[in-house]
Amino acid sequence: MLTFDDLVARARGLVTPGRRALLGIVGSPGSGKSTLAEALLATLRADRPPGAGADWVAHVPMDGYHLADVELERLGLRQAKGAPDTFDAGGYVALLARLRAADPADAVVYAPAFERTLEQPLAGAIPVPAAARLVVTEGNYLLLDSGRWPAVRPLVDEVWFCALRDDVRLHRLHARHVTFGKAPDEAVAWVAAVDQPNAELIDATRDRADLLVPSGVLEALRPPGP
Repeated sequence: MLTFDDLVARARGLVTPGRRALLGIVGSPGSGKSTLAEALLATLRADRPPGAGADWVAHVPMDGYHLADVELERLGLRQAKGAPDTFDAGGYVALLARLRAADPADAVVYAPAFERTLEQPLAGAIPVPAAARLVVTEGNYLLLDSGRWPAVRPLVDEVWFCALRDDVRLHRLHARHVTFGKAPDEAVAWVAAVDQPNAELIDATRDRADLLVPSGVLEALRPPGP
């Protein structure tokens, strides 16, 4: 049975001399993508290769490419926030290509973050130093085959799919929405109207993943607090 230690070893094995490796983690909303990424990074930073610093690994979430609410309002997509067309997929692809190229002239590549309290993207919030040999990127649509999304897959070495049990995922998702400001009834309605249709779309991409991360591994990891 696959364990978290197996995942750490597999992530470490993606790194080879002379090139930067990119690992993608995908899954439906609430499936534990960020939690898994952060656990991997913490372990890899604590047990790094000889001569490497803690910055030998980096984390670049896809969520930084959410369109801002003002643009979603202009497009009439505010109530669909989180759907594939509410992200700047082209910008995300361009960032991955830049990270893959690892131009020696780029001492630091800056990536946007997503601030959950504000529910808005923040430009230039994540520094990826030249020393980063492994970049972990996670998000919903890394394996989607429509729009600009298919350009993501060739830019990452592997993509892992978080296969968390649906009941656990939905419980965590409702709790997260409430933590970040929605009333309980509003959270339930949002999950049903927005998150679940997206989850069905994402789940249909699981066969394109290189690895399925089993629910048991994901359930054992503690989600971060707000």
